[in-house]
Amino acid sequence: MKFGLFGSAQAKRGGPDVDSAKGYRDWLEYNTEAEGLGFHSTFAVEHHFTGFGQVSATVNLLTYLAAQTSTIRLGTAVMVLPWHNPVLLAEQVATLDLLSGGRFDFGVGKGYRFNEFKGFRIPMEEAEARFEESLKIMTKSWIEDEPWTYEGEFWSYEDVVVEPPTAQQPHPPFWMGAGSPASIELVADRGYNLLVDQFAPMRTTIDRVNMFRDSVEARGRKFDANEVGVARGLYVAKDAADRDAAIERRMAGRARVDNLAQRPDGANKASMMAYDDSFETTAEAALFGTIDEIAEKIQHLRDSGVRYMLFSDGGSGIEGLRAFSKEIIPAFADDADDADAARAAE
Repeated sequence: MKFGLFGSAQAKRGGPDVDSAKGYRDWLEYNTEAEGLGFHSTFAVEHHFTGFGQVSATVNLLTYLAAQTSTIRLGTAVMVLPWHNPVLLAEQVATLDLLSGGRFDFGVGKGYRFNEFKGFRIPMEEAEARFEESLKIMTKSWIEDEPWTYEGEFWSYEDVVVEPPTAQQPHPPFWMGAGSPASIELVADRGYNLLVDQFAPMRTTIDRVNMFRDSVEARGRKFDANEVGVARGLYVAKDAADRDAAIERRMAGRARVDNLAQRPDGANKASMMAYDDSFETTAEAALFGTIDEIAEKIQHLRDSGVRYMLFSDGGSGIEGLRAFSKEIIPAFADDADDADAARAAE
């Protein structure tokens, strides 16, 4: 199996006695050590206007990390395309991919938090149309070697050629989060890789992986389980009481984010907003527990066909990663990454 990281740094606002950069430095140290511990990748989020300093300039932060690392892949999970000028973003992504030696994975999405759309004064109803146009423009930016002109609904360009070129050809691989059957079918139809969110219950997660495999194979392509990243929260606990306290903190953190994401009319139907937020469901979905408890859940996912996992830190920090690297990674290192791995039991 392959294991990577997923998540955010924090750069808090405050007075002269607050070191706003500390959260970023801690994140950079965490990721550089993770590379040495054998982690394959790190995916960073993009969020705005939270009040608690989540990563906003994601490509900038990953470019800084690229200069401090040499092997770990650098991904976004996800860049919300409706908020960005697609040509400017294409240039920034190409720069990161070029300087990192082709280590960039481009996770994209439409966005789901109401407060962010409100902050940018972009109607959420435009998200899908903006996303589709931006995808088309960015792809064109990377594959066209001659100047081109474009007239669209949201963006227009005249006589442009995007520089620099990307290191990966024809462009960095696209990753896209999806939860509903229609969205999963669309990811397969585009030929993108799939990201499965960290809050989905275990059974739902396995069903989504199976659905994506079936969709890829139905289109005549060979399914590669390494092209599905399953995100999970990770907390290496000392004991049951420590585990349960961490789960309570995870629930409180999620409630804070859900309050930002929900529309005033309560009609946000994103799959990220649809999960039961009970203690039992949260505990079942996350990899919070002792080494043995975490390994048991990973084994279940591996038996169900999962080969690539991305972990968000639930609070055990670098010590948790060290324990995971020492106790768990070797136990799964003999996995052959068989793309035709067994389906989940019915």
